[in-house]
Amino acid sequence: MSAKILIVDDEANTLASLSRAFRLAGHEAVVCDNVTRALELAQAQAFDLILSDVVMPKRDGLALLQDLKNAGVATPVVMMSGQAHIEMAVRATRLGALDFLEKPLTTAKLLVTVDNAMKLTRLEAENRDLRTRVGKHTMVWSGETMRRVMAQIERVAASETRVCIYGETGTGKELVARTVHETSHRANGPFVTLNCAAVPAELIESELFGHEKGSFTGAAQRHNGKFEQAHRGTLFLDEIGDMPVAMQAKLLRVLEEGEVERIGSDKPTKVDVRVVVATHRNLEQLVEGGGFRRDLYHRVVVFPLMLPPLRARCEDLPALVEHFARQVSAQNGWKPVLFSPAAIEALKEYAWPGNIRELRNVVERLLLLADGEVNEGDVHMTLPAKRSEGSLHARAAVVAGPLAQRVLAFERETVLAEFERRGRHVTQTAKALGLERSHFYKKCQQLGIDMQNLPERE
Repeated sequence: MSAKILIVDDEANTLASLSRAFRLAGHEAVVCDNVTRALELAQAQAFDLILSDVVMPKRDGLALLQDLKNAGVATPVVMMSGQAHIEMAVRATRLGALDFLEKPLTTAKLLVTVDNAMKLTRLEAENRDLRTRVGKHTMVWSGETMRRVMAQIERVAASETRVCIYGETGTGKELVARTVHETSHRANGPFVTLNCAAVPAELIESELFGHEKGSFTGAAQRHNGKFEQAHRGTLFLDEIGDMPVAMQAKLLRVLEEGEVERIGSDKPTKVDVRVVVATHRNLEQLVEGGGFRRDLYHRVVVFPLMLPPLRARCEDLPALVEHFARQVSAQNGWKPVLFSPAAIEALKEYAWPGNIRELRNVVERLLLLADGEVNEGDVHMTLPAKRSEGSLHARAAVVAGPLAQRVLAFERETVLAEFERRGRHVTQTAKALGLERSHFYKKCQQLGIDMQNLPERE
């Protein structure tokens, strides 16, 4: 595995010989002759390893270690010196140095050191990822509805078939995609995600396929896109229905050819990636309306997987509540809190427009407010008041004043109701109302709705 290494030394010959040795071994070397510049580079670029001399004029390598620590730069650092002694090595280690090498250095020793540093860094990253994932990325279910879904996941995960996950916002589509990955033969490879609705249209090509240094303004260094990052693993494209049509043609080519071409490069790069997509939208309707390419539709919707909303799987709610309560309590160092049977029944009566994501937030809120056991009263105080469609018309109709004022009141209720229905997702609410995002914000301002500081629910 190649590494990007920053070499810091005040001797030009040392910089030249070390950089040459690393480049011949397939690594990328960046050289620097002073501590101040080294800190700037370490903060601006991502390095796999920093190799620094100790004795340098003005500020030495030990000062660099302290600067890196203060700046929060976590790149592993190996120190080297021709004037090494035990006290210096101990001090460097206490400041966070990974290793301490004595000059003159042999190429073999350097390459072994780089290899060990890369393995240690990768192991630490895997441990961090495991600690993050334990409990957080667990499919929780107990009822027949999800049993059928899990059976489908188990069957399709064992293949290379492309999966399209349909489901409302907050139903856990990314969690399902991760489960498909982790139960497949690609489980040891990376799981990379991209939310197509969250990336501006002008940046999505760079995010997916990467770019070369200098290929456009601001491209200060080469960037590997999501496809290259997901090599030999799984790429999850969330909200694929919001991908610009022009970008869909380029994605189609990658899926057909199995290779990407970075922006600014004329050399394709082979990638081995399983693509899983998800959307809350009806892709067939988008195809008929010209918003989604038919040929891409047939490439990504090979195995459609329907993820039910929470209101359709209420039998799983007790297990989900227990799971989230345990998770939130552990994260905050709280004592476990039980939910009474009546509290669970009250939670089941709610429609959960924000689905599992909303449930998790409500559980956390209940744990904050509960004094001992969570009871039915706590739930009723925490959940929003029930509202029927008829009540919206009634509330608008009773507003006193001229017709224009009543119309504004009705519009305000309609916007707020749709915002709730879409799980408080601004982009989705705007689309549902047939408005551009910018026009949606203007409409909210006109109606007196502060989207930056919206009340819990009205």
